[in-house]
Amino acid sequence: MINIGLLGCGTVGGGVVKLLAKNRDTIAEKTGAEIIIKKVLERDEQKCLQLGLEAGMITNNFEDILNDESIDIVVELMGGIEPALSYVIAAMEKGKNVVTANKDMIAVKGKEIFETARANKVDFYFEASVAGGIPIVYPLKQSLAGNHIEEVIGILNGTTNYILTKMSREGRDYNEVLSEAQSLGYAESDPTADVGGWDAARKIAILSSIAFNSRVTLNDVYVEGITGITPQDIRYAGELGFVVKLLAIAKEVNGKIQARVHPAFIPLNHPLAFVNDVFNAVFVRGDAVGEIMHYGRGAGEMPTASAVVGDIIEIARNMAYQTTARIGCTCYEEKAILPISELSAQYYIRMTVKDRPGVLAGIAGVFGNNDVSIATVLQKTSQEDMAELILITHTVKEKDLQDALTVLKGMSIVGKINNVVRLEGVN
Repeated sequence: MINIGLLGCGTVGGGVVKLLAKNRDTIAEKTGAEIIIKKVLERDEQKCLQLGLEAGMITNNFEDILNDESIDIVVELMGGIEPALSYVIAAMEKGKNVVTANKDMIAVKGKEIFETARANKVDFYFEASVAGGIPIVYPLKQSLAGNHIEEVIGILNGTTNYILTKMSREGRDYNEVLSEAQSLGYAESDPTADVGGWDAARKIAILSSIAFNSRVTLNDVYVEGITGITPQDIRYAGELGFVVKLLAIAKEVNGKIQARVHPAFIPLNHPLAFVNDVFNAVFVRGDAVGEIMHYGRGAGEMPTASAVVGDIIEIARNMAYQTTARIGCTCYEEKAILPISELSAQYYIRMTVKDRPGVLAGIAGVFGNNDVSIATVLQKTSQEDMAELILITHTVKEKDLQDALTVLKGMSIVGKINNVVRLEGVN
């Protein structure tokens, strides 16, 4: 018998309770032991009672779980950094294995957690912290361990993917689609973490650390959200053979790590271009395996519970054989973080300019003076002596592009730089 202390009985915690009960016999066969929820830390007792848990199992004092020597695994599903971090550290120091879905805690405090797990020879598993039910942590740590990972690119937030999909299909405005997403429960009442890119940033920090064997924290990730994307940008993307997605991107470039989250134009034939609605996907390129993609539901009660229970089963197997078998912390290198100013990429630029002779030549001259080469120019309908220009650059350095845009913003012939979006996945 394997006893669990469950911290939090909300959406995911409830899913874990349901899944362990529903598939009890199958799980016991796979682990060689029955998995029992011994105690649950939860302030709202009614939540637990509605799931069929007994009142005597429910506590609002973590010490009841920490000091129960019969509890083998602590499953942390509270979210946030504190008090979750303190609970996890204390559990490890008591010799208890830990499973979590807490991306916030790992993205900021991963080093401390892994060091504590190693010192106390316990397992720390966190598959559910990235992409919900999609297996990606285990594949990167184990299945692809023989590869040199070159890049990890993901659509890691279902809310933003839903919004951009609806905008693309229906030509609707961002604010209108966001309101709909909130009414359907796909977006929070305060959607900042999702639409601002911070949720995806936490996840790519975790995946970067695994992929490149060097610690990447949330502060190392460059972040832009989707609030500036308009129906015009999406329409022009389609005309040019692209689709707009919020991408979480991690690459190793000349021994440095590039970690960023921002909207991007990706070609219509790229595998990630077909990932729509609330679905997530992670695209990985390795030197041996080549290109692979993991796809599925990245959030939700049962998909996330699936990942949590998978981790519980593996730890239960490890306990049966008295081992901590999975590769633990792999951040044994200290690679520098490449600043966004050093990024080399192609860019989409939408600007409003004076509609008169010589304007395009003046703009091209500014770009040329800053080593920015233009690949495509489209002039759209003019209104009141102003024209909309759509530019696609060749591969240029971000710093050079920003320098050019700074000059252009001060020129009388330029009305406004409406948007700048990076291209990704272009051969």
